Amino acid sequence: MKKKGLKLNWNKLRAVVVHVIGRCDSACLGAVKLHKVLYYSDMLMYLETGEAITGAVYKKRPFGPTCDPLLSVLSELSKEEIIRIDTVDYHGFQKKEFTALNDTDTNHLSETEKAVLGEIVEFVCNNNSAKTISEFSHDMVWDMVEFGEEIPYYNAIHLIPNEVSLEAKNWADTEISKVENSRSKSPQTKLAYKDVRAVRAGLEEMRQRRHV
Repeated sequence: MKKKGLKLNWNKLRAVVVHVIGRCDSACLGAVKLHKVLYYSDMLMYLETGEAITGAVYKKRPFGPTCDPLLSVLSELSKEEIIRIDTVDYHGFQKKEFTALNDTDTNHLSETEKAVLGEIVEFVCNNNSAKTISEFSHDMVWDMVEFGEEIPYYNAIHLIPNEVSLEAKNWADTEISKVENSRSKSPQTKLAYKDVRAVRAGLEEMRQRRHV
């Protein structure tokens, strides 16, 4: 079950989807990656603040966690001509590509939420293929539930790796300090779970390995 009081915010999910599509080259963002951006962004924000960005339900699927309401959101945005969805050939397979058609208002998102989304977009879309990010998402959190079952937000604590390199920890400390310094100048809530730096460190270490 989700945390009590945590529920889907449809407008924020729409805003997140449009924001992510607008930030990515259409060739770098298919359905698999879009699901993963939503999943990791929501889980990371939940670890930091105790609240997700969208509150969407995520379920265990063969290619990793998927966002239950995403198909409905994409269909709605396409009908409203806010985005365009194309089906293209990708090495003999059919792949969905998404293009933002205008500068839709994303004021539903805070600057902190946009910053988290930017980090996850960089990691998922620019530093991984659909295959590698699917493999990466087959972690302890994914293993803890059966296929088709909902992944509880409170299981996100298991995204924190037991061990990360010193370089990754130093990088995470620096990034966390930047966010905390930024938040100290505004009335927004400060980080509630400091160990989230280990999640960021794990993501950064994964990114570094892709470039070795």
